[in-house]
Amino acid sequence: VFPIKHQSLSQLPPYFNYGAEDYDAEGNEDTKVPPEGSETMPYIDESPTMSPQLSARSQDSGDGISPTPTDGLGTGGERDAGKGLEMRKLVLSGFLASEEIYINQLEALLLPMKPLKATATTSQPVLTIQQIETIFYKIQDIYEIHKEFYDSLCPKVQQWDSKVTLGHLFQKLASQLGVYKAFLDNYKVARETAEKCSQSNNQFQKISEVSGAVDSTFLILAPLPTALLYKPIDRVTRSTLVLHDLLKHTPADHPDYPLLQDALRISQNFLSSINEDIDPRRTAVTTPKGETRQLVKDGFLVELSEGSRKLRHVFLFTDVVLCAKLKKTAVGKHQQYDCKWYVPLADLVFPAPEESEPCPQVHTIPDHELEDMKMKISTIKSEVQKEKAGKGQSRAIERLKKKMFENEFWLLLNSPTIPFRIHNRNGKVGACQPCSAWEPLAAAAHHPPCAPTDLQAFVLSSVELQVLTGSCFKLRTVHNIPVTSNKDDDESPGLYGFLHVIVHSAKGFKQSANLYCTLEVDSFGYFVSKAKTRVFRDTTEPQWNEEFEIELEGSQSLRILCYEKCYDKTKLNKDNNEIVDKIMGKGQVQLDPQAMPTKNWHMDVIEMNGIKVEFSMKFTSRDMSLKRTPSKKQTGVFGVKISVVTKRERSKVPYIVRQCIEEVEKRGIEEVGIYRISGVATDIQALKAAFDANNKDILVMLSDMDINAIAGTLKLYFRELPEPLLTDRLYPAFMEGIALSDPAAKENCMMHLLRSLPDPNLITFLFLLEHLKRVAEKEPINKMSLHNLATVFGPTLLRPSEVESKGHLTLASDIWSHDVMAQVQVLLYYLQHPPISFAELKRNTLYFSTDV
Repeated sequence: VFPIKHQSLSQLPPYFNYGAEDYDAEGNEDTKVPPEGSETMPYIDESPTMSPQLSARSQDSGDGISPTPTDGLGTGGERDAGKGLEMRKLVLSGFLASEEIYINQLEALLLPMKPLKATATTSQPVLTIQQIETIFYKIQDIYEIHKEFYDSLCPKVQQWDSKVTLGHLFQKLASQLGVYKAFLDNYKVARETAEKCSQSNNQFQKISEVSGAVDSTFLILAPLPTALLYKPIDRVTRSTLVLHDLLKHTPADHPDYPLLQDALRISQNFLSSINEDIDPRRTAVTTPKGETRQLVKDGFLVELSEGSRKLRHVFLFTDVVLCAKLKKTAVGKHQQYDCKWYVPLADLVFPAPEESEPCPQVHTIPDHELEDMKMKISTIKSEVQKEKAGKGQSRAIERLKKKMFENEFWLLLNSPTIPFRIHNRNGKVGACQPCSAWEPLAAAAHHPPCAPTDLQAFVLSSVELQVLTGSCFKLRTVHNIPVTSNKDDDESPGLYGFLHVIVHSAKGFKQSANLYCTLEVDSFGYFVSKAKTRVFRDTTEPQWNEEFEIELEGSQSLRILCYEKCYDKTKLNKDNNEIVDKIMGKGQVQLDPQAMPTKNWHMDVIEMNGIKVEFSMKFTSRDMSLKRTPSKKQTGVFGVKISVVTKRERSKVPYIVRQCIEEVEKRGIEEVGIYRISGVATDIQALKAAFDANNKDILVMLSDMDINAIAGTLKLYFRELPEPLLTDRLYPAFMEGIALSDPAAKENCMMHLLRSLPDPNLITFLFLLEHLKRVAEKEPINKMSLHNLATVFGPTLLRPSEVESKGHLTLASDIWSHDVMAQVQVLLYYLQHPPISFAELKRNTLYFSTDV
């Protein structure tokens, strides 16, 4: 089985909806394009329970707040001018009404706390002070936060006009979400304490029953369904929705706008972080024995079945994992899943790497074919945008969308390749291959799902299996195949440019360990590891303070994964001879183009498995990052023409290029992810300054420096050249040459273009080319294929000095990503070519009847 990279529930945008009938699990051609305009919002409690008392109080409060939209928004110009203002009031009025209910519920929950505390100091206490503080932990704080928020917001809405500002109130509310996290972290202990006290103390049991009847929000006093744990998060989700709606109707120049944006970012990050442990829409099914079975997580995988790849939907329940495919049904018929296999968690085994058998040989598609398909998809996306811009026929757009969906589905089935296994105690079930350590089943291997210690093995009868499989359609939380053609047209195209991240520190570890973090971003639909901190040894509070510069290509998410470094040689994986490090936690941040800080650093904290990682980030836009700015000081090497540097040094290849390559080949050629993993930015800047100043100690610096920083310095040198190594003048010809379909014509053209380069550029290019080929020879160890290296260096060596952004933002980004893939293809062509000699190239000059 091959787990696919997909967005887990916490990362799904509200418009990421998928109708089950819209894909064929066997990968057949008769796919349908998902219907436009269908929307679902994940894990939202849209109908809070209202007790009669609370309903009455809400109606009788006489404060003029009504959740019902007012009639008439004016007419003509007046309506247009006041519509946004009126819509904001309507949104806020509905929110205030539900906020009042929420506060009343909190009050009801706190009612028994005071009498319990009063008896705690008497000779016959109902509960001890410690038990009371454990059960009611942080509830008073949550009540006070929301009471203050409500009291501040209510008069502003009552006296509503265009001058009212309230962004600061939502920003303050979002900044206090840590209290909710503390409540959730304590919940399990609170629940256990309450249940024990209820069983051993009749007085407390009676109080619990009374409290439970009030329909409070938390209800931790009574032994009620675990699903009620998620009520607080439903509240955060509700406020996040309100922020979405407010921003939609708030002008960008309004003083509230940046504050609401900040509040939304904090809320989304909070929901994203807690969703790894808690799914607010977790729903239960009942087993034949009357026990509760809950869905923990679900997602898509690719299963290798009888030599071919099949798309499967996998459901992880509290006691069993089930792999299913969606049945084909007639139009209008109820959708159902068909079970392919299941394994009780008691029988599920994740063998240690040294115990694993070699993975069966899996047919993999060559990298260049996958890239060609991505290029086709990018081209179709551009065609769809052009059709829409020109108000083309809907039939033509649907045809293009269908073709794009088919191509993306093919890419989805053929991309995952990393070995991963699922075992049954009684025999092997299958082999899995996740794209990242992020995936649900990969996560389960490191952190098996929490389950009772007395978990029993079992066999499901045909009826039980049918009932369980039948519940999957209703229970599923991941509703969409992770392909871009399923996304709405107005979705953010992602970020193009450079993300600067400083990983400061982490805390929350229970014992000392050797700790490091990796950073991943999504690139062309799949997550790629982009940076790695140094290993901080024997500590519970690592202080890295390391800055990284990560190139983004339409990226929408940043993932931080925290690992414990393992040095135990007995843990070697037989397949790849690597030691497997232990994942300690993982978190994700959405990269929102509207909310990303671009000038100043913004500090944030991401929570993962009880671990808090503190980091800062800022973003340099695509337009800024594409500019090649010549250096004002021509005495250095960065930002100076390569011909000037080689002439000054009396060399054929710049000294910086030779020294960096020599050091990488000496001690970095077997480093996993060399040239892909970012080095620490401060180290790269130190090396840059040393080369610019022609520092005498540069060789000592190089020998002491982290190898990823040296690789990063080499990339930075080529990126900061005032014009690309393959020159601005020849760039259009390279783009045309690589698109030629006739192999002979392409060969003649591409070799002619090399001969047209200035000698310093050509010699340096050939020198780098041979080095990259030597790096790729070590691919089994360093995981860097020719294609991976072309992806890293193609844009760096070819991207022109100036890029004109034309047209709509989405279209511009699509064209840019198309250009990037063409740049990758150019370098890949030369990397896959037999050795090219400078002397041979110059001697075999060919003449063309027409210019290229």
